[in-house]
Amino acid sequence: MLSLAAAAAASLSMQSLPTSAAELETLTVAGGCFWCVEADFEKVKGVKEAVSGFAGGRTTNPTYRQVTAGGTGHYEAVEITYDPAVVSEETLLAMFFRSIDPTDAGGQFCDRGESYRTAIFAMDADQKAAAERAKAEAAADLGREIVTPVLGAATFYPADAYHQDYYKSYDRLALSSVGIGIKKSTAYERYRKGCGRDARVRELWGSAAPFVG
Repeated sequence: MLSLAAAAAASLSMQSLPTSAAELETLTVAGGCFWCVEADFEKVKGVKEAVSGFAGGRTTNPTYRQVTAGGTGHYEAVEITYDPAVVSEETLLAMFFRSIDPTDAGGQFCDRGESYRTAIFAMDADQKAAAERAKAEAAADLGREIVTPVLGAATFYPADAYHQDYYKSYDRLALSSVGIGIKKSTAYERYRKGCGRDARVRELWGSAAPFVG
């Protein structure tokens, strides 16, 4: 775990210099609240963008309200676009497993239900094989069964602009469950702490967790 933690720490930084779109690759994952997954992976050097959205369900162009209400089959998902010359697919997959609770099949942390399940949506056979290897390695490190499935390719539907970059937005919320008239970024921080995400990841993964201190 220590060597992985060192490698993960080395991958974290501000985004690198622009690269042509033809050289970029994508990885789509579901790790519970998409605000949190987006916030985590946009810190990784080599990641150009992480977009919050939905994948894996039956409804075309679903809304946030439809997905969180249940019945669409969709997961809250994040499409990660990255430069493989800077950060490898294997590193991103390893970081993903160690940033979630992959032993929980019913949701993540305080968020329960089908839309908060974890998954990897592999775009092709090579990515599926890489994801399965990463899953096996994570299970060996954790010493527990991992229930996060490696699924096939799925259409990714970006969420509306309200949900993008939520973690760093200075827009103010008239009313929220964590305060009145506060910035989205502040609401995000309060939500993340209150939901117990980092505490649980730290409990599971210790120093191998790439996004928690």
